[in-house]
Amino acid sequence: MTLNEIECKALKIFFDDTSECLVMIDRNGYIIKINKAYADFLGIDKEYPIGRHVTEIIENTRLHVVIETGTAETGQIQWINGHDAITSRIPIMNDGKIIGAVGRIIFKNSSEVNILYKKIEEANKQLDSYKEYLIKKQGNYLAIDNIIGNNTVINELKETVRRVANSDSTVLITGESGTGKEVFANAIHETSSRKNNRFVKINCAAIPENILESELFGYEDGAFTGARKGGKTGKFELADEGTIFLDEIGDMGMDMQSKMLRVLQDKVVDRVGGNSPKKINVRIIAATNQNLIEKINKGEFREDLYYRLNVIPIELPALRDRMDDMSALCDFFIKKYNNKFGIYIEKISDEAMRYLANYSWPGNIRELENTIERAYNFVNGSTIEKEQLPEKILSGKKSIAHGSLNSRLSNYEKTIILETLNICQGNKSKAAKILGINRASLYQKLKKFS
Repeated sequence: MTLNEIECKALKIFFDDTSECLVMIDRNGYIIKINKAYADFLGIDKEYPIGRHVTEIIENTRLHVVIETGTAETGQIQWINGHDAITSRIPIMNDGKIIGAVGRIIFKNSSEVNILYKKIEEANKQLDSYKEYLIKKQGNYLAIDNIIGNNTVINELKETVRRVANSDSTVLITGESGTGKEVFANAIHETSSRKNNRFVKINCAAIPENILESELFGYEDGAFTGARKGGKTGKFELADEGTIFLDEIGDMGMDMQSKMLRVLQDKVVDRVGGNSPKKINVRIIAATNQNLIEKINKGEFREDLYYRLNVIPIELPALRDRMDDMSALCDFFIKKYNNKFGIYIEKISDEAMRYLANYSWPGNIRELENTIERAYNFVNGSTIEKEQLPEKILSGKKSIAHGSLNSRLSNYEKTIILETLNICQGNKSKAAKILGINRASLYQKLKKFS
């Protein structure tokens, strides 16, 4: 059997013995071969289409267009015989000339794509669970993979996390709101030898000053009216042998700062109403979006506490200063919300990405995530277009102000908060939720602006 005969036989087997729908046309667009699977899908006899123009047999076809352009079209949605099929069209070349084209139905209905996607997602979830188990058992550094981006500064910060993870020294993470301080704190814990013990988080601005002490240090039975019978274990005791993350520590009052200083100096905690200090072994990671040096100068933050906290400083860049990570961050959030919404979004259009790149992102990564989540509620198809972006991003306006960086940021923050309150008709709980901060923080910011 000659090579040509083998090729012809292989082609016949490929066409006739496959369950895939296949059709072949000549240079002029006339059907020269169609397999039984495709004919059955169209509900016609297999011999009927031969010699007829492809546009007479297959509705909405573009096979004849592919012959003219010479460009393959893959993964295209095409309405055929009452189905939104997923198709591909490939030109056939010979000695640099187009002599025909092959059409193929990849999926007979788009619902098949969703079923396949869900199966893949289930497999990915299972893989993620195994990966998480291995992290815990083997202590590898995959926790750092949760820090998305390859910006030069971000890569340097990832390396810092690796270097300081197993130290017991206190870490102070600074940066604007929404830059990912908790992500870095979690990465430090999960990369450290303490990873099998607790990572306890507390937002110092979310808890009223009069109960923050009992939350942090706990209390004894009968310490005050309304105290829980038997007392309560504080966050520091819960984090013993592990890590405690003190978020928004810049909002902590002066009295509480004094007590915090003793914990840092002596590594002991005193429960409210107790008289037996308890020794603890806790790694402390603190974070703030405030300028603590300014607060020290104003008498609002203890200088000695600042230096106790600022042993290992980690300053996170604003999103506008790492726009080269925009694509990676968008891809990460698309994967996240594909899982959450149970739909498949492939990408963000180039035009929409240009708008995202031209925006100043005062809310940083948190605002970007909220923007992508919002788009999922309005998207049509598998691509996020500019029409699904908020008007403030489409307007292309960037913040322009005068004065120091801190005063400009403060003025911009004030404008955003007041505009949000206006939209919410004065409802502070609703405004805080939209802004991505807690109500206590909102009240403190409003007090600062008054």
